Amino acid sequence: MGWYSKEIGEKKQQKATLWIQCKGCKSHIWEQEWVKNLNVCPNCNYHGGITATHRANLLFDKNSFYELFADVSPVDSLGFKDLKGSYEDKITANKNKTGINEAVITGKGQIEGIPAVAAIMDFRFLGGSLGSGTGEKILQAANFAYDHNLPYIVFSASGGARMQEGVLSLMQMAKTCAGVARLNKKNIPFISVLTNPTTGGVTASYAMMGDLNISEPGAVIGFAGRRVIEQTIGEKLPDDFQTAEYLLEHGFIDAIVNRKDIKSYLGNVLSYYNR
Repeated sequence: MGWYSKEIGEKKQQKATLWIQCKGCKSHIWEQEWVKNLNVCPNCNYHGGITATHRANLLFDKNSFYELFADVSPVDSLGFKDLKGSYEDKITANKNKTGINEAVITGKGQIEGIPAVAAIMDFRFLGGSLGSGTGEKILQAANFAYDHNLPYIVFSASGGARMQEGVLSLMQMAKTCAGVARLNKKNIPFISVLTNPTTGGVTASYAMMGDLNISEPGAVIGFAGRRVIEQTIGEKLPDDFQTAEYLLEHGFIDAIVNRKDIKSYLGNVLSYYNR
């Protein structure tokens, strides 16, 4: 009798992830330590990506957050298809992968006991791209903040406009900007938090419109890519170009705040507005 009796086609059991390799310093971090440290490298302070739901749980007081406009989804208005399949199929696949209906979740809750509205982007959903559904949710959340006189906070994480929607995606830049600009009529604070990455049409619209613009350490923030800019101007760019630290030094953002300190930082800011 043969000593190897494993059935053909039997799937190998997947090994549990034990180590995470930091994309910053390339060191290997014990997975439990990585999670405990909020997906931040304890060696170099590289801030890894987190889901929108995880960020909402870190930001809002326990059991105070409830989601708004959760039913808003992308629409394939152009019937877009490429060599990898249809846009509609991509939407379905990303919904199944992430458990959310768009590249942003919106809702209301309390931060250090202060009510606020937030829109939190999720890079896992089509690269956090700005589509018609994304823009609609950000606008509706801004309108909710306006109607209820609540501070509005947006966490950006995006590769830019969603190419599968063409000009409909680009229209969201003006649409979202109009929504957050309207808050000024009631002196309602709009706080923009930029995470890695925040690029393209998102950077060129609402992400840089905050009364206060803050960022996580090391976040890539910019419009066009480094290579495109270098080829256009014919010059070599600084190594830290388009990083949060570079933007802070040149006055484009107001502060850099570690992920573990974001809630207390925003709570302190909101307490000032809430006087």
